Amino acid sequence: MTKDHQKSNVDAESQSKNSADSKTEEVVQKPLSLDDVLTNELGQFGWFQLRNILLVAIPILMSAFPNEYVFSAAATPHRCRIPECGEVSKSHKYDPEWIMNAVPSTNKGLDSCKRFLPLDVDSNGTLDYCPATLFNNTAKVACDGFVYTKNNTVVYEFDLGCQEWLRALAGTLNSIGTLLVLPITGFISDRYGRRFALIISVLNLGTIGLIRAFSVNYTMYLILQILQTTLGAGTYSSAYIFVTELVGPKYRVVTSATSSSLFGLGQVVLGSIAWLITPWRNLLMALHIPCYIIISYFWILSESLRWLLSKNKHTEAKEVLLTIARVNKKNISEKSLNALLNKNEPNVIPSKTAGPGLVRSILRSPVLRRRVCTTPVWWITAIFVYYGLSINSTGLSDTMHLNYILTCAIEISGFYTAVLVLDRIGRKATLSSCYLICAICNIAFVFIPNDMTATRLIVYLLGKFTISTVMTSMYLYTSELYPTEYRHTLLAFSSMVGRVGSVVAPLTPVLKEYWHGIPSFMFASMAMLSALLVFTQPETRGLKMPDSLAEAEAIGRSAFTVNKKAVK
Repeated sequence: MTKDHQKSNVDAESQSKNSADSKTEEVVQKPLSLDDVLTNELGQFGWFQLRNILLVAIPILMSAFPNEYVFSAAATPHRCRIPECGEVSKSHKYDPEWIMNAVPSTNKGLDSCKRFLPLDVDSNGTLDYCPATLFNNTAKVACDGFVYTKNNTVVYEFDLGCQEWLRALAGTLNSIGTLLVLPITGFISDRYGRRFALIISVLNLGTIGLIRAFSVNYTMYLILQILQTTLGAGTYSSAYIFVTELVGPKYRVVTSATSSSLFGLGQVVLGSIAWLITPWRNLLMALHIPCYIIISYFWILSESLRWLLSKNKHTEAKEVLLTIARVNKKNISEKSLNALLNKNEPNVIPSKTAGPGLVRSILRSPVLRRRVCTTPVWWITAIFVYYGLSINSTGLSDTMHLNYILTCAIEISGFYTAVLVLDRIGRKATLSSCYLICAICNIAFVFIPNDMTATRLIVYLLGKFTISTVMTSMYLYTSELYPTEYRHTLLAFSSMVGRVGSVVAPLTPVLKEYWHGIPSFMFASMAMLSALLVFTQPETRGLKMPDSLAEAEAIGRSAFTVNKKAVK
């Protein structure tokens, strides 16, 4: 009995040990993820992913169309209307032979907002003859009405002469809308799917843009401007998430750069169409009517596989998985198929213990606190300079459409340059040097004479090239500085604060009225500040992304410490 009892105890202990080992293995074992299946079976980037990118390229191009205010609400040269000489409307000839008798000149041409004081005389001039004797050329008065050089802009249509801040408000409201759209699109995308969010965003973009073409006053135009971006500017983020969620880890950086480049190409398309179709109402219709082709995407575009898996929509997910395998000419094993489809939760390994909370962690950690104060400044600068250079490019010369196209086209090379240099010279060297070169270009631009058109354009484009490289690099570097548990929140916080730059950027052309170099010096000073702030942060090239706050704090102090934790 004693031996049997001892044997029973041994067996029980053995079973208990095996059971414990089994549970330990079950906890430690990493669940099969979609990235594993893409890497090992379906292909990280095959024909299916390529087809998705080609389909989504169209909405990404369209996401640039709300920026048409750069042309429709562009600054239009104007001068005072002279009723003493027979001018009764805003459509008269801008520069008749007698105009210098009635309107003073400036270093930029005719004064936009002042005219000579009319004398109280019995006779009046005509449209063909208006003598200087009708005016006191030593006194100036404000305009009662205006005459414009062009009749196909919002400025002419709604008579916005000498109301530059009001005219620039269109761009500011456009940028505010891009800030307001973030939580709206995020909710729709996570609740109803990536495809639904994409289609609804493009439909809103097209519909409101089309209605805006029939604005009866400037107030209606402005309200529809902010409404269009608030409900439709989620097009880019929806498309970006859609294409990046289905490519393997190896191709995510290239896919990200490609998405950014497609947006740049969309701006080139916008500038080209605006060059061909100058009347602003016709331009709006030409841009937004094609948006309705997005309706066909309900049938030709598959829903995001990653979203379907996260929502346990197994039937739809299985269909997409088999379609990917067929199109990519690959095979997915039954084991992998069942492992992905039979999960009742997303492929995320939960943290073992709850952290102290984001705010408390920031207050407790000097390293994290310094980064939270630094990265938003990078984002404000990059977005402010990026949009500011695009908007101000239309004033480089008389060919504003060509200037805009060239400035936007140079972005594409900047995006891919970031991909090539980040892993070669490091994050800090890339960001700091690009910020510094951008600052030097903006300072130099101020002092280059206007008659050196080619030189001015080259320096300006170099500044835009470097800030475009910063835009792509900044996403990666910011992500690598923060721990996994706070990465998404703090990246979104930096991006959201950075939108201040896009709100202020449309107002910078107005500052040229005071001195032509103000915008460029603003861009340069912000870029120099950010270049210096880059040196306050550690290099992250070659290091794993930190999972915990301790790992994030260890970056820069000891690369061995971070890599050692990666091995454990």
